[in-house]
Amino acid sequence: MKIANLTLPNNLLLAPMANITNLAFRMLCKKYGAALTYSEMISANAVVRQGEKTMQRGLTCEDEQPFCIQIFGNSPDTMTEAALILEEVYRPAIIDINMGCPAPLIVKQDCGSALLRSPSLVHDIVSNLTDNISTPVSAKIRVFDDMEKTLEIARTIESAGACAITVHGRTKEQMYSGTSSLEYAKAIKKELFIPVIANGDIKDGESAKHALEYTECDGLMIGRAAIGHPSIFRQISYYLENEETLETDNCTQQVNDFMEYIELVKKYDIFSLGDIKAQSKAFTKGVAGSRHIREKLNDAKTFCSIIDVINGMCDET
Repeated sequence: MKIANLTLPNNLLLAPMANITNLAFRMLCKKYGAALTYSEMISANAVVRQGEKTMQRGLTCEDEQPFCIQIFGNSPDTMTEAALILEEVYRPAIIDINMGCPAPLIVKQDCGSALLRSPSLVHDIVSNLTDNISTPVSAKIRVFDDMEKTLEIARTIESAGACAITVHGRTKEQMYSGTSSLEYAKAIKKELFIPVIANGDIKDGESAKHALEYTECDGLMIGRAAIGHPSIFRQISYYLENEETLETDNCTQQVNDFMEYIELVKKYDIFSLGDIKAQSKAFTKGVAGSRHIREKLNDAKTFCSIIDVINGMCDET
């Protein structure tokens, strides 16, 4: 798969996810075959104010390259100023504009999916960035109930100079409920010349194969299905190549991956007990007896007690 000047080894991308896709998690996904990884979304306003915690979200390393930084905001000038700072500090391969986040806190700031209400502002943001930074610019969108309005936004993004577009087939109002429609990604792929990436409900090899064949998109972006399960990239790749499921002991896999995650957050000096506790619950996903395991994790007050619960997780099955 090719995006801008990048030639990627495959067409599976890790979605940007708040409080999930820190450097340690991205490196796990990269290990299992994610061709391109995205930072958590970063506030353009906070970058301009030089917020230390915000800047840390762009932290990367040589082994991760190439990677993308996603930013959100609603001012073309502020977003460009922020992008110039991030470009100089982190040298991302792509800067992605968040036009899809449906979270009320983001929408109330007229950011994320709220931007889609104004095609002229969308055009100004994308064109201002592409005119003033050297890093290629992409965008991630949600959709409208109205197909033509969605196509208008997609055409606007392309005409403003974006190098690629990711389409999550849910509306802002759906949040993460219901199902993600592939119809929009399929229609946008037929309309545009730039790469189109389908996103939403890609959860295993079968859904990945169907999405690629049905939409004819250039790539797939995997989000929530990777939380606590970074090896999904290996499993999907295997299915796409062999049309059969890769058999694995999911519980042992997730315990081992969680322990590696801990080593990585220590290595990159981003260790946080709150993050470890939240991630530990995510890594119980799909494991037999996971509800009981999460109850134990809720009661765990120390790092060692969290480790003990996770180490005993497979004994619960």
